[in-house]
Amino acid sequence: MDARTRFATAATTRAPEVTALARRLMAVPSPNPPGDVRASAEEAAAMLRDLAPEAAISLHATSPEVTNLVARIAGAGPGRVLAFNGHLDTYPVNEALPWTVDPLRGEVRDGRLYGRGAADMKGGIAASMLAFALLAAHRDAWRGEAILTLAGDEESMGPLGTQWLIENIPGLAAADGVIIGDAGSPRVLRFGEKGFLWVEVEASGRAAHGAHVHLGENAVDRLRAALDAVAALRDLPVDAPPAVTAAIAAAKPVSEPLAGAGEARVLGAVTVNIGQVSGGTAPNLVPASARAFCDIRLPVGLSCAQAEAALAAGLDALPGIAWRVLRRFEPNHTDPAADIVRLTHAAAEEVLGGTVAVNMRVGGSDARLFRMAGRPTVVYGPTPHNMGGADEWADVAELEAVARVHALAAFDFLAG
Repeated sequence: MDARTRFATAATTRAPEVTALARRLMAVPSPNPPGDVRASAEEAAAMLRDLAPEAAISLHATSPEVTNLVARIAGAGPGRVLAFNGHLDTYPVNEALPWTVDPLRGEVRDGRLYGRGAADMKGGIAASMLAFALLAAHRDAWRGEAILTLAGDEESMGPLGTQWLIENIPGLAAADGVIIGDAGSPRVLRFGEKGFLWVEVEASGRAAHGAHVHLGENAVDRLRAALDAVAALRDLPVDAPPAVTAAIAAAKPVSEPLAGAGEARVLGAVTVNIGQVSGGTAPNLVPASARAFCDIRLPVGLSCAQAEAALAAGLDALPGIAWRVLRRFEPNHTDPAADIVRLTHAAAEEVLGGTVAVNMRVGGSDARLFRMAGRPTVVYGPTPHNMGGADEWADVAELEAVARVHALAAFDFLAG
């Protein structure tokens, strides 16, 4: 057998190990909040020392609670750098939820792995760890360097985790390709994500008795007008690159049955979710203040600056209205023709034996931080079931497939 065939055979043989690895990770809780991942990082480091004793492993504390892990392995000579990335933190366990299994035991039942983090994303981390171990065991067959980074605070937007790693770990900001095993579907490879603005809108008025509305200014009425202006962003024109538009359209027959009808439309348009509204104290009082929080998602082809300019045009002239951006991230994508996309897609279709879509991603992940640093990045992970709720689970066969795809894509990227 040639080196690639030997590697693929080893990946198939060892794929069942991914479940035991995920269970070991899940047994060490790392809920965020509170975001203490120190024990989880130490456990992952111990696992990697067993899996890949040749690797250089280091832990990096960036706060009293957040510790990040970096593992590196070099190939047979100079070449490209491939990075795996994942996050150690999970949603809170929340024992008050109607769990039917121990959320930390990692119970396997009917081909499913149950427990907190099974899908988001200790299952995905386990897949990347196994792929990294396979590269270490076959380091004479590829060139360059493989880096595995496990971040501590993805659920908190990543400033102490992946962002810190990109800024401080030598070589990571220059990685030639990045694979992230975050939740999704083995049938859909994700090459980009929508951006977002989180916006607070405040309305001020003048209090009065509800029977004497002529003596007051109703802040809720003012807020309603402001929210209509925010909702009008849904009609903003989008100038997406043709390759992105084409990929979304081509992926629709595979992706929408998995992610829901309407996904393609949402990926190509601005969406506005008015998620929280408050104001007033009683039905018979004219409210003097009101407030709303909005989640605005931006497709590739519309920048945060353009959306903020539209907000200013719609809100700044309204009486009694003040607004501010709480959080912003630009839409981001990797060229669908990039090597890391092309090779991961080919590996996925090889492993699954069928069509795999190449598409954008509705939600955000740490992939945006790599793309903002100019690094070509894909997200490929298991389907999430009950993510954040009771009895979270991932399909064991999917976890094995994800591990094989991560391994083959990395090998082909580094050996090519």
